[in-house]
Amino acid sequence: MPITTKRKIVLWSLWMLIVPVGLFLVYKEYPPAEMDSWNLFAYLLFFIVACLMPMNINGSSAYLVQWATVAVFLKYGIIAEILFSQLTVLIVTLRSRTAEPLSFRIPFNSLMFFTASLLAGFAFYAVGGQVGSMEIAHVVAYGLIFQFVAFLANQLIFYFYDKSAGADPKFFSVDVIWDFSITLLVFPYALAIYISESYIGVPALLLLGIPFFIMTAIMKMYNSSEKINIDLKKAGEIGHQLAARLSTEEVLDQFVLQVADLFKADYAYVLDFRDKQLQMLRMYENSQLIKNTVPPVHYNQGVGGEVVTTNKSVIYDRKSEWKDIVTGHLPIDTESIMAMPIARNNKTEGVLILGSRQKYAFTTRQLQILDILSTYFAVSLEKASYVERAIAISERCGLTKLYNYRYMDAQLEKQMVKVNNHELTKLSLVMMDIDRFKGINDQYGHQSGNDILIQLARIIEEEVGEEGTCARYGGEEFVVLLPNYGKDLALLFAENLRKRIESYPFAIISDLDTERKQQTIHITLSIGVSTAPDDSDDGMALIRNADRALYIGAKQAGRNKVAAYAK
Repeated sequence: MPITTKRKIVLWSLWMLIVPVGLFLVYKEYPPAEMDSWNLFAYLLFFIVACLMPMNINGSSAYLVQWATVAVFLKYGIIAEILFSQLTVLIVTLRSRTAEPLSFRIPFNSLMFFTASLLAGFAFYAVGGQVGSMEIAHVVAYGLIFQFVAFLANQLIFYFYDKSAGADPKFFSVDVIWDFSITLLVFPYALAIYISESYIGVPALLLLGIPFFIMTAIMKMYNSSEKINIDLKKAGEIGHQLAARLSTEEVLDQFVLQVADLFKADYAYVLDFRDKQLQMLRMYENSQLIKNTVPPVHYNQGVGGEVVTTNKSVIYDRKSEWKDIVTGHLPIDTESIMAMPIARNNKTEGVLILGSRQKYAFTTRQLQILDILSTYFAVSLEKASYVERAIAISERCGLTKLYNYRYMDAQLEKQMVKVNNHELTKLSLVMMDIDRFKGINDQYGHQSGNDILIQLARIIEEEVGEEGTCARYGGEEFVVLLPNYGKDLALLFAENLRKRIESYPFAIISDLDTERKQQTIHITLSIGVSTAPDDSDDGMALIRNADRALYIGAKQAGRNKVAAYAK
């Protein structure tokens, strides 16, 4: 359910009607016991330290202030406990990092804590509990009632709130079990503080509080180191996965997806830095990779530009820190940003930007892990580019940059399998040969012949586009493979290509001319077409059929013609 201005107004109105009025009525009905100002100040100081030192339990920060609030209730009564609980709301809400605005969380949490305190206090008084009692059985029994009712009220409020927001909460969830366990854990400490302080005064808070806070700090450091170890292990696993990818596209996709998942980022972007521009390479939004729609920007613009120009990583905890430098591609609900340069051989070649809808979503510790991942990424990207270049050399013609006959044969076999499995209904093969090419070489030189082959390759690529695969099959022969093209459509393609070549002015510089001036010449093609499964269900037979149509149906018929194989 979206948090609208209307909802905030309603919530603050309820708070004004309930909390201040409720405090006044409770004060009149249950006036506080006599208070020692120094004792109360010591409790307050103890309480604030407890709020500032949460314990990490089950991966979440737990504020174990119940042992202070329960002790305060048993000693001074409900009004003191309500005030202490409201102070908890303010401190914990300000320290919590969530996407919900403070203007909503403060009144909501205040109402929730006030209601829980009120119900728990009334239950305590209703069953005969007495504030200030020193009878152990009385304190334990009635104190447990107070603690249990407060816990139950909190859980019920959360449950019905989630229900009203359209969620499907479970009352007996893992989080509820943890909360109940914590409640039972801190209750003996609350009794110990209450009883000890009643007998020996303020020193009791030091005797019990100092060891507890030291233990909390040690556990926090231990949990932090454990989290770092877990993240380092995950980073190593991601590094192995990146190293296993053999193409730059796969490395980019894997890196963005894994990093976004590891750091729970809502948005992730990889920018390439070259020619004084930042070009978007990958965009991750709404839990998926999306098509790039962002034009290049100057290298010193936006968050990415700041990273490039300073060569330093940055973390922004909230939108107000970066809104004046954004270039416009970050979603409007982004709050936190973590950005890092991607370097190779001590040279910045790109930028990784992570965004979150929550404030304070990223930490310096995560930045250290991200630095390791960026190194893995840069190395894997370089290795993948080497592999791609090696594959390109083995699969492509060095002169025309089209695929070679080895690659084409392999593709033909794959496509024929699809035809025979009925995954493709038609498959046409178009074979073409330059007419009287030997005469061109003899008249203008072999370099001029190479220039013609290169220009012809570009024209064929342009005509084929994404519809098929084109290759230089040998010498002056070219082959085009057209999936889902029947014979009529393939013949139409071949005829259009033949006409274009016939009228196209090929630019050459004759090696055999003393002046070596640029001139234009015209060439023609003879083309043969064969289609599967009509003509054959075998790949090599399809090639032979197209070759036969080329030489018998086109070459021997006068050249500059298109012919289809006929049985």
